[in-house]
Amino acid sequence: MDQQPPGDRAAAGSGVPTPTCYRHPDRETGISCTRCGRPICPECMVSASVGFQCPDCVRQGSGTGHHPAAARPRTLAGGSVAADPRLVTKILVGINLAVFLLVSVRPALVGDLTLLGLAWDPSPPPGSVEGVAEGQWYRLVTSMFLHQEVVHIGFNMLGLWWLGGQLEAALGRSRYLALYLLSGLAGSALTYLIAAPNQGSLGASGAVYGLFGATAVLMRRMNYDMRPVLVLLAINMVFTFTWGGIAWEAHVGGLIAGVAIAVGMVHAPRERRTAVQAGACALVLLASIGIIVARTMSLT
Repeated sequence: MDQQPPGDRAAAGSGVPTPTCYRHPDRETGISCTRCGRPICPECMVSASVGFQCPDCVRQGSGTGHHPAAARPRTLAGGSVAADPRLVTKILVGINLAVFLLVSVRPALVGDLTLLGLAWDPSPPPGSVEGVAEGQWYRLVTSMFLHQEVVHIGFNMLGLWWLGGQLEAALGRSRYLALYLLSGLAGSALTYLIAAPNQGSLGASGAVYGLFGATAVLMRRMNYDMRPVLVLLAINMVFTFTWGGIAWEAHVGGLIAGVAIAVGMVHAPRERRTAVQAGACALVLLASIGIIVARTMSLT
Protein backbone atom coordinates (compact mmCIF):
# COMPACT_ATOMS: atom_id res chain seq x y z
CA MET A 1 0.00 0.00 0.00
CA ASP A 2 2.19 2.83 1.22
CA GLN A 3 5.90 3.16 0.67
CA GLN A 4 8.35 5.03 2.87
CA PRO A 5 11.44 6.52 1.20
CA PRO A 6 14.61 5.95 3.20
CA GLY A 7 15.60 8.38 5.92
CA ASP A 8 18.42 10.86 6.02
CA ARG A 9 21.42 10.56 8.27
CA ALA A 10 21.64 13.45 10.76
CA ALA A 11 24.77 15.54 10.39
CA ALA A 12 25.83 19.08 10.99
CA GLY A 13 25.65 21.04 7.74
CA SER A 14 27.83 24.11 8.26
CA GLY A 15 30.76 25.03 6.06
CA VAL A 16 33.22 24.55 8.92
CA PRO A 17 34.53 20.97 9.37
CA THR A 18 32.57 19.29 12.15
CA PRO A 19 34.44 17.33 14.85
CA THR A 20 33.98 13.59 14.94
CA CYS A 21 33.30 11.41 17.97
CA TYR A 22 36.51 10.23 19.61
CA ARG A 23 35.04 6.72 19.98
CA HIS A 24 33.37 6.65 16.53
CA PRO A 25 35.54 8.62 14.06
CA ASP A 26 32.99 8.17 11.26
CA ARG A 27 30.29 10.12 13.14
CA GLU A 28 30.20 13.91 13.10
CA THR A 29 28.97 15.69 16.21
CA GLY A 30 28.65 19.14 17.66
CA ILE A 31 28.59 17.96 21.29
CA SER A 32 31.66 17.77 23.55
CA CYS A 33 32.24 16.19 26.97
CA THR A 34 31.95 18.87 29.66
CA ARG A 35 34.85 17.31 31.60
CA CYS A 36 37.52 16.43 29.04
CA GLY A 37 36.27 18.42 26.03
CA ARG A 38 36.42 15.52 23.59
CA PRO A 39 33.64 15.38 20.93
CA ILE A 40 31.01 12.69 21.54
CA CYS A 41 28.12 11.36 19.42
CA PRO A 42 24.56 10.61 20.67
CA GLU A 43 25.48 6.99 21.36
CA CYS A 44 28.36 7.98 23.65
CA MET A 45 26.96 11.01 25.44
CA VAL A 46 25.88 10.62 29.06
CA SER A 47 23.57 13.19 30.62
CA ALA A 48 25.20 15.16 33.43
CA SER A 49 23.99 17.91 35.74
CA VAL A 50 25.46 20.36 33.24
CA GLY A 51 25.78 19.24 29.61
CA PHE A 52 27.00 15.76 28.70
CA GLN A 53 29.99 13.60 29.57
CA CYS A 54 31.78 10.84 27.70
CA PRO A 55 31.71 7.24 29.01
CA ASP A 56 35.39 7.40 30.03
CA CYS A 57 34.88 10.43 32.27
CA VAL A 58 31.77 8.87 33.77
CA ARG A 59 33.66 5.71 34.70
CA GLN A 60 36.55 7.69 36.13
CA GLY A 61 34.16 9.68 38.29
CA SER A 62 32.62 6.58 39.88
CA GLY A 63 34.65 7.10 43.06
CA THR A 64 33.16 10.48 43.93
CA GLY A 65 30.90 9.14 46.67
CA HIS A 66 27.88 8.50 44.44
CA HIS A 67 26.21 5.14 44.12
CA PRO A 68 27.86 3.10 41.32
CA ALA A 69 24.62 3.23 39.31
CA ALA A 70 24.95 7.00 39.11
CA ALA A 71 28.13 6.60 37.05
CA ARG A 72 26.71 4.19 34.50
CA PRO A 73 26.75 5.51 30.96
CA ARG A 74 23.35 6.82 29.93
CA THR A 75 21.87 7.85 26.62
CA LEU A 76 20.56 11.32 25.86
CA ALA A 77 17.11 10.23 27.03
CA GLY A 78 18.39 8.48 30.15
CA GLY A 79 18.45 4.91 28.88
CA SER A 80 21.29 2.47 29.43
CA VAL A 81 24.09 2.53 26.86
CA ALA A 82 24.07 -0.91 25.19
CA ALA A 83 26.96 -2.84 23.70
CA ASP A 84 24.93 -3.29 20.50
CA PRO A 85 23.00 -0.04 19.89
CA ARG A 86 21.07 -1.59 17.00
CA LEU A 87 19.80 -4.78 18.64
CA VAL A 88 16.11 -3.78 18.77
CA THR A 89 16.30 -2.41 15.22
CA LYS A 90 17.74 -5.72 14.02
CA ILE A 91 14.96 -7.64 15.78
CA LEU A 92 12.25 -5.42 14.25
CA VAL A 93 13.72 -5.83 10.78
CA GLY A 94 13.91 -9.58 11.37
CA ILE A 95 10.24 -9.76 12.41
CA ASN A 96 9.12 -7.82 9.34
CA LEU A 97 11.18 -10.04 7.03
CA ALA A 98 9.92 -13.21 8.74
CA VAL A 99 6.28 -12.15 8.31
CA PHE A 100 6.98 -11.23 4.66
CA LEU A 101 8.39 -14.70 4.00
CA LEU A 102 5.51 -16.32 5.85
CA VAL A 103 2.80 -14.62 3.79
CA SER A 104 4.79 -15.34 0.64
CA VAL A 105 4.38 -19.03 1.43
CA ARG A 106 0.83 -18.69 2.75
CA PRO A 107 -0.84 -15.76 0.91
CA ALA A 108 -4.18 -16.44 2.62
CA LEU A 109 -2.71 -14.99 5.83
CA VAL A 110 -2.71 -11.50 4.31
CA GLY A 111 -6.48 -11.30 4.64
CA ASP A 112 -6.28 -12.39 8.27
CA LEU A 113 -3.59 -9.89 9.31
CA THR A 114 -4.44 -6.78 7.26
CA LEU A 115 -5.91 -3.74 9.00
CA LEU A 116 -9.60 -3.81 8.12
CA GLY A 117 -12.36 -1.78 9.78
CA LEU A 118 -15.46 -3.77 8.88
CA ALA A 119 -16.14 -5.82 5.75
CA TRP A 120 -17.96 -8.90 4.50
CA ASP A 121 -15.73 -11.81 3.58
CA PRO A 122 -17.63 -14.23 1.30
CA SER A 123 -15.08 -17.04 1.62
CA PRO A 124 -15.33 -19.66 2.77
CA PRO A 125 -19.09 -20.05 2.39
CA PRO A 126 -21.34 -18.95 3.92
CA GLY A 127 -19.03 -15.98 4.60
CA SER A 128 -18.51 -13.78 7.65
CA VAL A 129 -18.06 -10.21 8.83
CA GLU A 130 -14.40 -9.38 9.48
CA GLY A 131 -12.51 -6.41 10.90
CA VAL A 132 -11.45 -4.50 13.98
CA ALA A 133 -15.04 -3.49 14.68
CA GLU A 134 -15.89 -7.19 14.99
CA GLY A 135 -13.39 -7.61 17.82
CA GLN A 136 -10.32 -8.43 15.73
CA TRP A 137 -8.18 -5.86 17.55
CA TYR A 138 -4.99 -7.70 16.68
CA ARG A 139 -5.23 -6.37 13.12
CA LEU A 140 -4.15 -2.95 14.39
CA VAL A 141 -0.76 -4.46 15.32
CA THR A 142 -0.26 -7.31 12.87
CA SER A 143 -0.74 -4.95 9.92
CA MET A 144 2.30 -2.98 11.15
CA PHE A 145 4.55 -5.94 10.27
CA LEU A 146 2.81 -7.01 7.08
CA HIS A 147 4.08 -6.43 3.52
CA GLN A 148 3.26 -8.07 0.20
CA GLU A 149 5.60 -6.43 -2.31
CA VAL A 150 9.40 -6.50 -2.35
CA VAL A 151 9.63 -2.77 -3.12
CA HIS A 152 7.26 -1.96 -0.27
CA ILE A 153 9.16 -3.85 2.40
CA GLY A 154 12.49 -2.75 0.89
CA PHE A 155 11.76 0.96 1.35
CA ASN A 156 10.29 0.47 4.81
CA MET A 157 13.19 -1.62 6.07
CA LEU A 158 15.75 0.83 4.69
CA GLY A 159 13.96 3.62 6.53
CA LEU A 160 13.80 1.54 9.71
CA TRP A 161 17.48 0.68 9.54
CA TRP A 162 18.80 4.17 8.79
CA LEU A 163 16.53 6.05 11.17
CA GLY A 164 16.17 3.40 13.84
CA GLY A 165 19.84 2.81 14.55
CA GLN A 166 20.55 6.42 15.50
CA LEU A 167 17.36 6.73 17.55
CA GLU A 168 17.98 3.49 19.43
CA ALA A 169 21.46 4.72 20.34
CA ALA A 170 20.15 8.10 21.49
CA LEU A 171 17.06 6.91 23.38
CA GLY A 172 17.96 3.47 24.66
CA ARG A 173 16.28 0.18 23.82
CA SER A 174 13.06 0.34 25.85
CA ARG A 175 12.29 3.96 24.96
CA TYR A 176 13.05 3.33 21.30
CA LEU A 177 10.80 0.26 21.21
CA ALA A 178 7.97 2.23 22.83
CA LEU A 179 8.41 4.96 20.21
CA TYR A 180 8.24 2.47 17.35
CA LEU A 181 5.23 0.48 18.56
CA LEU A 182 3.17 3.48 19.69
CA SER A 183 3.84 5.35 16.44
CA GLY A 184 2.71 2.32 14.47
CA LEU A 185 -0.40 1.95 16.63
CA ALA A 186 -1.26 5.64 16.22
CA GLY A 187 -0.94 5.25 12.45
CA SER A 188 -3.26 2.24 12.51
CA ALA A 189 -5.75 4.08 14.73
CA LEU A 190 -5.98 7.09 12.41
CA THR A 191 -6.35 4.80 9.39
CA TYR A 192 -9.12 2.90 11.16
CA LEU A 193 -10.85 6.20 11.97
CA ILE A 194 -10.68 7.90 8.56
CA ALA A 195 -10.38 5.19 5.89
CA ALA A 196 -13.40 3.38 4.51
CA PRO A 197 -14.34 0.42 6.72
CA ASN A 198 -13.76 -2.08 3.92
CA GLN A 199 -10.41 -0.58 2.86
CA GLY A 200 -7.46 -2.77 3.76
CA SER A 201 -4.17 -1.29 4.93
CA LEU A 202 -0.80 -2.84 5.73
CA GLY A 203 2.83 -1.88 6.15
CA ALA A 204 5.32 -0.49 8.67
CA SER A 205 5.19 3.05 7.27
CA GLY A 206 3.25 4.44 10.24
CA ALA A 207 5.99 3.32 12.63
CA VAL A 208 8.75 4.47 10.25
CA TYR A 209 7.15 7.91 9.95
CA GLY A 210 7.14 8.01 13.74
CA LEU A 211 10.91 7.46 13.63
CA PHE A 212 11.10 10.21 11.03
CA GLY A 213 9.35 12.68 13.32
CA ALA A 214 11.50 11.63 16.27
CA THR A 215 14.65 12.13 14.21
CA ALA A 216 13.63 15.72 13.49
CA VAL A 217 13.04 16.34 17.21
CA LEU A 218 16.40 14.78 18.11
CA MET A 219 18.24 16.85 15.51
CA ARG A 220 16.65 19.99 16.89
CA ARG A 221 17.64 18.98 20.41
CA MET A 222 21.24 18.41 19.27
CA ASN A 223 21.34 21.75 17.44
CA TYR A 224 22.00 20.06 14.09
CA ASP A 225 21.18 21.72 10.78
CA MET A 226 17.45 21.08 10.29
CA ARG A 227 17.35 21.76 6.55
CA PRO A 228 18.18 18.22 5.34
CA VAL A 229 15.53 16.52 7.45
CA LEU A 230 12.90 19.17 6.65
CA VAL A 231 13.53 18.85 2.91
CA LEU A 232 13.35 15.06 3.12
CA LEU A 233 10.17 15.26 5.17
CA ALA A 234 8.59 17.59 2.60
CA ILE A 235 9.47 15.16 -0.21
CA ASN A 236 8.00 12.29 1.76
CA MET A 237 4.75 14.16 2.37
CA VAL A 238 4.45 15.01 -1.33
CA PHE A 239 4.73 11.31 -2.15
CA THR A 240 2.25 10.50 0.61
CA PHE A 241 -0.50 12.70 -0.83
CA THR A 242 0.17 12.33 -4.56
CA TRP A 243 0.93 8.64 -5.14
CA GLY A 244 -1.97 6.26 -5.50
CA GLY A 245 -2.52 3.34 -3.15
CA ILE A 246 -0.87 5.02 -0.15
CA ALA A 247 -2.56 4.99 3.25
CA TRP A 248 -1.71 8.59 4.10
CA GLU A 249 -3.58 8.29 7.38
CA ALA A 250 -0.95 5.88 8.72
CA HIS A 251 1.85 8.25 7.72
CA VAL A 252 0.26 11.27 9.38
CA GLY A 253 -0.76 9.39 12.52
CA GLY A 254 2.69 7.87 12.96
CA LEU A 255 4.43 11.19 12.33
CA ILE A 256 2.35 13.06 14.91
CA ALA A 257 2.84 10.33 17.50
CA GLY A 258 6.59 10.15 16.85
CA VAL A 259 7.03 13.89 17.33
CA ALA A 260 4.94 13.93 20.53
CA ILE A 261 6.78 11.00 22.10
CA ALA A 262 10.22 12.25 21.09
CA VAL A 263 9.56 15.70 22.60
CA GLY A 264 8.73 14.01 25.88
CA MET A 265 11.77 11.75 25.61
CA VAL A 266 14.52 14.28 24.89
CA HIS A 267 13.16 17.41 26.58
CA ALA A 268 12.05 15.85 29.87
CA PRO A 269 13.71 17.53 32.89
CA ARG A 270 16.26 15.21 34.45
CA GLU A 271 14.66 15.21 37.91
CA ARG A 272 11.32 14.03 36.47
CA ARG A 273 12.58 12.34 33.33
CA THR A 274 10.97 8.92 33.73
CA ALA A 275 7.59 10.33 34.73
CA VAL A 276 7.48 12.78 31.82
CA GLN A 277 8.60 10.16 29.31
CA ALA A 278 6.07 7.63 30.56
CA GLY A 279 3.39 10.32 30.52
CA ALA A 280 4.12 11.20 26.88
CA CYS A 281 3.85 7.55 25.87
CA ALA A 282 0.67 7.12 27.94
CA LEU A 283 -0.97 10.13 26.29
CA VAL A 284 -0.30 8.77 22.80
CA LEU A 285 -1.54 5.33 23.84
CA LEU A 286 -4.72 6.72 25.41
CA ALA A 287 -5.39 8.93 22.38
CA SER A 288 -5.00 5.91 20.08
CA ILE A 289 -7.29 3.78 22.23
CA GLY A 290 -9.86 6.58 22.35
CA ILE A 291 -9.86 6.84 18.55
CA ILE A 292 -10.21 3.08 18.19
CA VAL A 293 -13.07 2.83 20.67
CA ALA A 294 -14.92 5.78 19.15
CA ARG A 295 -14.63 4.36 15.65
CA THR A 296 -15.75 0.92 16.79
CA MET A 297 -18.85 2.40 18.44
CA SER A 298 -19.73 4.23 15.22
CA LEU A 299 -19.46 1.06 13.15
CA THR A 300 -21.38 -1.29 15.45
